[in-house]
Amino acid sequence: MRNIALKSVDAVDRAVLAIGTDYAHGSLLNMHSHRRAQMLYGMSGLMEVETSDGAWVIPPFSGVWIPAGKPHQVRMQGVSTRSLYIEPAAVPRTGRHCEVLVVSALLHQLLLASADLPALYEEQGRDGALVQLLLHEIALAPTMPLFAPMPEDERLAGLCKAFMQSPHIRASPEDWARELCKSPRSFTRLFRQQTGMSFGAWRQQACLMAALSRLAAGASVTEVALDLGYDSPSAFSTMFKRQLGQPPSGFARALSPAH
Repeated sequence: MRNIALKSVDAVDRAVLAIGTDYAHGSLLNMHSHRRAQMLYGMSGLMEVETSDGAWVIPPFSGVWIPAGKPHQVRMQGVSTRSLYIEPAAVPRTGRHCEVLVVSALLHQLLLASADLPALYEEQGRDGALVQLLLHEIALAPTMPLFAPMPEDERLAGLCKAFMQSPHIRASPEDWARELCKSPRSFTRLFRQQTGMSFGAWRQQACLMAALSRLAAGASVTEVALDLGYDSPSAFSTMFKRQLGQPPSGFARALSPAH
């Protein structure tokens, strides 16, 4: 099924519904939720996902797992998607939070093929076997470190949201501590309690997600590196490759129209 609304088929008596959708660049899907869990896969472009838990950036050839009933917002940057909507009783992953998933070559091909499944596919035939294999592969997919958790503390969350609008790798935890009228030690403890990460690790994740979005928008590696406060493009490239396994130039090439 392609370019149809989930609500038109949601009541169909099948554990999995597969829908392929093409989005205009910059399309924003405002905060919403689904009765079913969703495996959202972008074959091109980049997706930015926000929930009350935090923010994710999903590069091309990666997927995001969205649990059933989880409110989420998605901005599509030149994305063509394949989505699986899965009944809660059939979900292959049990976590309560969204996850960025590595899509293997096999899972990629299965997701491509899924768009040809009718809503009422034959459960005992080839289509049913395809669905079962999809669920197995989703269960096995490893996660990617592209998440910046959002604290529940309102004042700290305000600082985190402002930082994500204008991230800078040299942002100082001492400055944040002063903003919250806390000692550096008290701030460090609060930040880890609220996010499960050190301030430095969270800051790097937020900068990495901003880098992905800016590279997807056509900014050069040098522009992105300097805007984010890195000493040099090479320092930025080293961090990028360490986190994602490829240099930013390779990521940018993967996003180009030629690919």
